[in-house]
Amino acid sequence: MAARFGSKLKELRIHLCQKGGSSSGVRDFLAQHYVPLKQANPKFPILVRECSGVTPVVWARYEHGQEKAFSLEGLKSDDVLSTIKKISQ
Repeated sequence: MAARFGSKLKELRIHLCQKGGSSSGVRDFLAQHYVPLKQANPKFPILVRECSGVTPVVWARYEHGQEKAFSLEGLKSDDVLSTIKKISQ
């Protein structure tokens, strides 16, 4: 089941490496969970940024411009989904 985002969360930015091993769970997450997540939150901005050699991170932007980063390094696909569900409440 896809997460529905709370009203305080304004944007998600997912940074990952296209080939790096530490980003493999994030790549799997995007293949398995991105479409249902976007369907559950059709107008919500979810930005995916790929760059060679970066550490996988999800950035959450909240009300009043507050931002927090959460590491996704080495996580499996379901763990990435759990992290996103936690930060979206």
